[in-house]
Amino acid sequence: MDALSPKKQPIALYPGTFDPVTLGHLDIIRRGARIFDHLIIAVAENPGKSPLFSSEERASMIRHEISRLENPTKSRIEVIIYNSLLMDCVESQGASVILRGLRAVADFEYEYQMAGMNQQINNKIETIFLMADSVLQPVASRLVKEIAFYNGNITPFVPPHVAQKLQEAVTRKKSFQD
Repeated sequence: MDALSPKKQPIALYPGTFDPVTLGHLDIIRRGARIFDHLIIAVAENPGKSPLFSSEERASMIRHEISRLENPTKSRIEVIIYNSLLMDCVESQGASVILRGLRAVADFEYEYQMAGMNQQINNKIETIFLMADSVLQPVASRLVKEIAFYNGNITPFVPPHVAQKLQEAVTRKKSFQD
């Protein structure tokens, strides 16, 4: 490749639980897709976090939201489910970048430590952080679920399709508790 040829961007993997996917997650997905030629959204099974939605449901919600993006962007985004060490997933997908979103200083401290551990496992994989849009910085899946559980308005934090799915899941969960 000569110096004037456009350089192909690496494959990036954006991992997370996405329980549920929020507007903050979607902001990172849209922006990541503009930076990388191929963006893989990796939905972690992680039963230790006791997710409200199954990994298949979470992946389906993300796919639904991606289908609403502009065609050149959505054609470069893939959604997978993984149940392994993150670095094993990154390597198996042929990615060389882990994309992570940051909301606050507390996120940075955790992510910085995780990036350091990942670098010890495989120093050929880079971690790149994107700051969440300032309007979306307080949005967290955990808080959105809590607001939904108490019948609060979640529409400022998640897309309409996700809000509907979340309300249905909360209603099911409450009926099992009765």
